[in-house]
Amino acid sequence: MDLGLKGKRAIVTGGNRGIGRCCALALAREGARVCITARDQGRLDEVLHEIKDAGGEGRAVAVDLTTLASCRKVVGETVKHFGGVDILVNNAGAARGGDILELPTELIDDALSLKSYSYLRLSQLVIPHMRENGWGRIINVAGGAGTSPTSGNIPVSLANIAILNMTRALSDAVSGDGILVNTICPGLTNTQRARDVQQASADESGTDVETLLQELGSELPAGRIAEPEEIANVVAFLASEPCSYIFGSSIYMDGGGRRGTP
Repeated sequence: MDLGLKGKRAIVTGGNRGIGRCCALALAREGARVCITARDQGRLDEVLHEIKDAGGEGRAVAVDLTTLASCRKVVGETVKHFGGVDILVNNAGAARGGDILELPTELIDDALSLKSYSYLRLSQLVIPHMRENGWGRIINVAGGAGTSPTSGNIPVSLANIAILNMTRALSDAVSGDGILVNTICPGLTNTQRARDVQQASADESGTDVETLLQELGSELPAGRIAEPEEIANVVAFLASEPCSYIFGSSIYMDGGGRRGTP
């Protein structure tokens, strides 16, 4: 299937590793020009080389997306070098957890600032460019914790549920302009961050991270955890021309682990 992405101009946040890196490479392989952004310039440069090795064209902007000025810089650099923006993949941000009975509200502020607020700001900044072209795709990556709160994950849960609600509201606002806004909700995915997060549990149980991740995956209907490339493949489709009738939706890629509604 031709995804119709050749020459499209994309921004991928959190593009230096994990799911973001795979999204950037997937779009580049389809012919999109990709601006990746994250805080770590060194890792961004590594991914930029991978994009070029794959035959793609890329830019890298190292910023902290917790500020409006930084969001403006990313969009401005993309427009300057590529002439506009057609695709935005919001993927930046992680959050620390903590026992809700002792949770400092500052951790919630941090989660909202990097993840929820940057997603909204960047969307607001790229929509005028997409409206000008009468075409655009915004894909938000928000973990399944948004609909699965626990006593220990409230910062990330609140950040993600905000994104789910924002996706629907943005979609309603721009659906008549040829712009599709959707969310992907990955479950546990085989990234370095997942390994880092699970390391303490592995140490506590006296096993290694690889074994622990296999055990966690075996508890899912899928029988395994996701690979980041699998998430990126769906992102590429949601960013494509053939994806023309998915509006304000949340697509769960959690190996069948989700049981609740919505």
